[in-house]
Amino acid sequence: MKTVLIIEDNLEIRENTGEILELTGFTVLSSDNGRHGITLAVDSKPDVILCDIMMPGIDGYQVIRELKANPLTASIPFIYITASCEKSEVKLAMDMGAYGYIRKPFDVDELVQLINTCVE
Repeated sequence: MKTVLIIEDNLEIRENTGEILELTGFTVLSSDNGRHGITLAVDSKPDVILCDIMMPGIDGYQVIRELKANPLTASIPFIYITASCEKSEVKLAMDMGAYGYIRKPFDVDELVQLINTCVE
C-alpha cells in the first residue's frame, strides 16, 4: 500500500481527504501544521505529500523548502492543495519543486489520478 501524508490545518478538509484516500486504498498519515508535517515526512518517508499553503506558523512554501533541502525527503512527490488560484502562486509552487497544484474545493477523481501518477 502506498502512503500519503496530508499536511492541512483545516480539520474537516484533512479528515475528509484522508477518508477518501483510505477508501481508494492508500495508507494516510496526517498533520495539522507544517512543523509536525515535516517531522512526519522525515520519519515515515511517505510516497506522496499533500500540503496546504496557507497555514499558521510554517506555511506550505517553507514546508517544501525544508523537505526539498533534506536528502531523505527531497524526491518525495509534493502536491499543493490550496484555495488560492493566483497564477503567480501556481508558478511559485511549481518552481519550488511541487509535482502538482490542486485547488480547493477539488475534484476527488482529479486528486486520486494525480496521486496515482506520482506513485507509478
